[in-house]
Amino acid sequence: MKTALITGASSGMGLEYSRQLAAIGYDIIVVSNREEENKTVARMLHLSYGVRTYPLYCDLTKNDAAEKIYDWIHQQELLIDVLVSNAGILQFGLVKHSSLENLEKITQLHCLQPAKLLYLVGGDMIKRHFGYILVVSSVSAWTKYPTIAMYSATKAFLRNLSESLWFEYRMEGVSVTTVYPGAVDTPLYSLDDSKRKWLLRFGVMLSAQNVAKKALRGMFKKKRRVVPGIFNRLSLFLVCITPAWLILLIMRIPPIRCILKKA
Repeated sequence: MKTALITGASSGMGLEYSRQLAAIGYDIIVVSNREEENKTVARMLHLSYGVRTYPLYCDLTKNDAAEKIYDWIHQQELLIDVLVSNAGILQFGLVKHSSLENLEKITQLHCLQPAKLLYLVGGDMIKRHFGYILVVSSVSAWTKYPTIAMYSATKAFLRNLSESLWFEYRMEGVSVTTVYPGAVDTPLYSLDDSKRKWLLRFGVMLSAQNVAKKALRGMFKKKRRVVPGIFNRLSLFLVCITPAWLILLIMRIPPIRCILKKA
């Protein structure tokens, strides 16, 4: 049997990755810091698709999280064929208004623990000369703008690490694909139904189902990079050509200054 390990699998994009992989016959290891939701999702996937499921509670903001997951995999004598590094948090606001605890959490969750999983689980894949890895970064990995400094910086870490490993691991029979979603219709965004429908209709926001489908298709084709949606690809182009002086000018506009003070 084929087995997929998915972090952040109890909700949002992680849940959609779990569904789509289970639908094509993968046993699913449901990893998140929501123990009851893990069990509920694992039960639903088993009943809906007939695959084996393993709910695994783990807080990926803790320093030893990846090692605990890896040790559990070996205790269960499981071989991982697909690793989806998806767990994440969205932090919005100026860094000076944050806390050391929040800075440490997002760094652990987006940088250190994914790097360890890619090393540990990826290392086992290399020994077998087989495996697929999907790393969820963000279009903000190119966005060096105020109010998302830590989020974009940690997503840029994932971009550089995973795209570099695409070259390294590819020679060993293991594929590493990085997906760069923009706004996705998940609980991360607190929006009313009318705004969601408007954003989805015009392609500003994509459905979780659509993003997961494109990401997994790219992963199985062993692509290095997947940027789903025309709007996201256009945004990347605009971000890359926007000069710093223009951002500084925008920050001086009174309504924007008011927003930044509250962020």
